[in-house]
Amino acid sequence: MQNLLLRVDQLSTFVGKLFAWSAVLLTLLISWEVFSRYVLNHPHAWVLDLQIMLYGAMFMTAGAYTLSKNGHVRGDVLYGFFTPRTQATLDLILYFLFFIPGVIAMTWAGWTFFVESMEIREQTFNADPLPIYPFKFIIPLSGALLLLQGAVEIVRCVLCIRDGEWPSREEDVEEVDVDKLKAMVHVKDEDIAALDKYVAKENAKS
Repeated sequence: MQNLLLRVDQLSTFVGKLFAWSAVLLTLLISWEVFSRYVLNHPHAWVLDLQIMLYGAMFMTAGAYTLSKNGHVRGDVLYGFFTPRTQATLDLILYFLFFIPGVIAMTWAGWTFFVESMEIREQTFNADPLPIYPFKFIIPLSGALLLLQGAVEIVRCVLCIRDGEWPSREEDVEEVDVDKLKAMVHVKDEDIAALDKYVAKENAKS
């Protein structure tokens, strides 16, 4: 069971990281358009539409990735003080009350939007039109991935209620905790203060 849960985590991570490259494409595209517009005096009408599509694709596919890392912001300040079983019970209730209905509705509506858009070969409204239906496919795709990851999180809640502790999940890059980093390299605040004094002293000499 644990291997299956981690495999779904890996799938969400792969898709999230794949579409994260949209940030690089956006950077290159915007830089090129700025150069083309202001240096070559040759703007392109389709660039803004493509920017919106790339950003939207990156944003939509980040949902399952973030859920797999338990990275979504929680509004309940008391949540962290609860026992794992209480956390899992609360999560399980909220998944069935809000998450599942909401994501199913988004996926269903997204698939309808995509099919209707593809049937008419929908395009953007500008001098150089771009097809919209490939981008609209991202909506049901993201919804399906989010539902799959949500099912995994529901199983984790059930396991936590049974065992009293959260099952492990796929690890990824996290923000650096300064205190943990100092403990890892055996550095104390006094050492940093002494180094600061030494650097200040050397700067004063020079």
